Amino acid sequence: MTATLAFPLLVALIAIALAFDFINGLHDAANSIATVVSTRVLSPQLAVMWAAFFNFIAFLFFGLHVAETIGKGIVDASIIDPAVIFAALTGAIAWNVITWALGIPSSSSHALIGGLLGAGITKAGTAVVVSSGVIKTTVAIFLSPMLGMVVAILLVALTSWIARPVPAKTADRAFRRLQLLSAAAYSLGHGANDAQKTMGIITVLLYSQGYLSGEFHVPLWVVLSAQAAMGLGTLMGGWRIVHTMGSKITRLTPHQGFCAETGGAIMLFSATSLGVPVSTTHTITGAIMGVGAARRASAVRWGVAGNIVVAWFLTLPAAGIIAALTYGTTRLFA
Repeated sequence: MTATLAFPLLVALIAIALAFDFINGLHDAANSIATVVSTRVLSPQLAVMWAAFFNFIAFLFFGLHVAETIGKGIVDASIIDPAVIFAALTGAIAWNVITWALGIPSSSSHALIGGLLGAGITKAGTAVVVSSGVIKTTVAIFLSPMLGMVVAILLVALTSWIARPVPAKTADRAFRRLQLLSAAAYSLGHGANDAQKTMGIITVLLYSQGYLSGEFHVPLWVVLSAQAAMGLGTLMGGWRIVHTMGSKITRLTPHQGFCAETGGAIMLFSATSLGVPVSTTHTITGAIMGVGAARRASAVRWGVAGNIVVAWFLTLPAAGIIAALTYGTTRLFA
């Protein structure tokens, strides 16, 4: 298939990839705003605008290492073709929609990775799997929520010690203001790590169709399109998941909200700098569990948390199976 003949299909696939990015922003809006909304520091409307703005400008602060991991570090880039990309995106979008409808905070990132693996393996077998990238990503699935929890607990202890001499009302007002900064920081981390996954998909597709050559690089228009799609998705919100994240796991105070967002942001900044595609959902969920457990273990609704953990384990295989079935179906009509 020549690049010229592939152009209409290429445009359609880029549109689907940006639709995934939009749904990612919609699905993961809760990651950025749940704590600041549940503590009533910002109204839902202002919170999504705040998060969407920092989602969009994230590319100004971070490199594109995560895009490189997705583009060439999950499956061998040489086997990528439009059918693989379409199947991978279908698997990811379908799982996102299912979990969004159920109000379950699952990982858009790992849904996309599962989709890539399912479609790639169906096309060319397990030999196409880039083990180093998959191992790095799989380890992050387990480490990101645990480290988010630990960092959040440490932040609760540290800030509680610092604020101990301060009157309770004064401290509460201070943490409400600080939550604006922590929510902005988390939104930056979310926009940087998650939007880059779509950038990687679009870029490897452009390479496969001959529109890019040389060293792997992400064109500026791809960067801006992906960031804009994610920002618009965030503007649409994701209120069912906001409710789960912001109040069903544990009740949050401004102090706890600040610690959860700051702990999550630290983890996302670190992962993005290392080129590790982590789950922003896993990270903030772990941090929220951490601030709740720092108060007392019974403050966390472990049954709700358990349902979320089940969704974590299901995401990769579920998205992969949907992608594999989609790829197989497209081959029947090719």
